[in-house]
Amino acid sequence: MKESDIRRYAQLMGELGLTGLEIKNKDDVVRLERSYSAAPVSTPVPVMDSAPKAADPNTVSVTSPMVGVFYQAPAENAEPYVKVGDRVQAGTVLCLVEAMKMMNEITAESDGTIAEVCVQNGQVVDYGRELFRIKR
Repeated sequence: MKESDIRRYAQLMGELGLTGLEIKNKDDVVRLERSYSAAPVSTPVPVMDSAPKAADPNTVSVTSPMVGVFYQAPAENAEPYVKVGDRVQAGTVLCLVEAMKMMNEITAESDGTIAEVCVQNGQVVDYGRELFRIKR
């Protein structure tokens, strides 16, 4: 792989705020990583507000454990795993977050009722982005 390609991927990582990227090209594999302590990117990147709303002691916030794409259902035409008003138990699958072509199940950590779905299907989410609110 050419140095110019690697530099282009590194720049893309900075623009998107990614901390890791792996590129496979035939027999070549390149993995780029950077820490969160890196200097801020000067290129403006549109970011959705990810700050949780006012804390309610009866509400549990479910956040994304990684950067990826949020999916409410296991397939494009399938029913969502959960909807507002659904009762869930600890361990219930709430959604998928796709990161580096791997589908990661996000599960409820406590029993309750889905009070709010905080992101839209197909939306890119950051680490710590609030995905759901569960009312205990």
